[in-house]
Formats: sequence, C-alpha cells, structure tokens
Amino acid sequence: MDARRYIVVAGNIGVGKSTLVSMMCERQGWSAYYEPVAENPYLEDFYRDMARWAFHSQVFFLTHRIRSHHALAGDPHTVVQDRSLYEDAEVFARNLSLGGRMSQREWETYWELYRSVVELLPAPDLVVYLEASVPTLKRRIVARGRGFESSIDDDYLARLNTLYEEWAEAFDRAPILKVPCDRLDFVEESRDLRAIVDTVEERLRDRQGSLFPFEM
Repeated sequence: MDARRYIVVAGNIGVGKSTLVSMMCERQGWSAYYEPVAENPYLEDFYRDMARWAFHSQVFFLTHRIRSHHALAGDPHTVVQDRSLYEDAEVFARNLSLGGRMSQREWETYWELYRSVVELLPAPDLVVYLEASVPTLKRRIVARGRGFESSIDDDYLARLNTLYEEWAEAFDRAPILKVPCDRLDFVEESRDLRAIVDTVEERLRDRQGSLFPFEM
C-alpha cells in the first residue's frame, strides 16, 4: 500500500488501542499518534471527582486532538491515531453529560466547540474499532497498572461500551472495522495481528467501501 492513509484506532478504556497502534506501526512502517493520557493535568483529579473536573479534562483532550489532527495531516506517511476527537465528544463527553457529571451549560459549550472544528479537519480513511466486554477491559486495566484507573467501576465501562456501539452504528465519516477483542488477542497471537493488519490493508485499498460497520 503506497498511498498515504489516515487510520484511527478506537475503543474503550483498556481495550488495547495504544498497543495495537504500536504493533501496526512497527510492522508496517507507519507513523503513530498516541493519546495524551500522561500529559493531561486534570486526569487524576477527574477520576477522584468527575463532576468537578469533567469539563476541564474533556476540553484538554479536545485541544490536544485538534493539534494532533493538524500534525498528522502534514505527515507524508500513513498515520495511525490512538483515539480521535470524535470519540472524545460523542462517547466520553456525551456520557458525562448524560450522567450529570457535566452540566448542561458545560455540555453545550463543549459541543459547540467540537462542532465548530470537526468540519474543518480531514476525515479518516478507516476506523478500527476494538470491541471488548467489561470483564476483558477490567483484566487489561489491571494488567497495565495505572493507579488512577483502579477506581473505574464496571457500570461506567458498560455505559461507555453502549455509547461506543451507538457511535459506531451512526458514524458516517469513514468505514469502521470492528475487531472482537474478546476473541482476537493481537498481543499474544501474532496470527491475530496479521489478520487485523491484512484486513485493514484490504479495506484501505477498497476506497469505495461501505460506510456501514463491518466485522472480522
């Protein structure tokens, strides 16, 4: 695949997005753009008091994501992004609003900012959506050992999973490849990684492919 492409790896907390981005880019020689988890100065505060810090944390992520989009647009290589601003807004911020952890005024301000910039940014050529059940997510969260994530409860992850499914079904800016991570272990099984990369390349060659989500 010689032409430059823009790929997003999407999915819930702990599903393995950063790992897949790293492995795909190392294997294919693509450029990786990672989620700024460690850089977010509000994240630990957010997990302690979501209602107090939700707006601040989401605005930080949105600002970083806009900068990242501009940077990757100028990269001459195929780029793979670890989570996108679409998920930040339409899954995470929406969840906080629906759960009362972001006020209506904060949500409307945030949503207007998001809608103002999203039309100006290049759309992905493909979204790779990693799906996993809550037990799988919890095991992976424990395995990676980020202390501030230890307080994330099952209901929060389940609500995010529901919103991710709704987002994937409605997303119309790029094709979505659904990867069932309860069944495919691209970390332990090299054949699973090969299967994912081969499917990604096949879909990228099919530029006229359907925008409806498709599964491996």
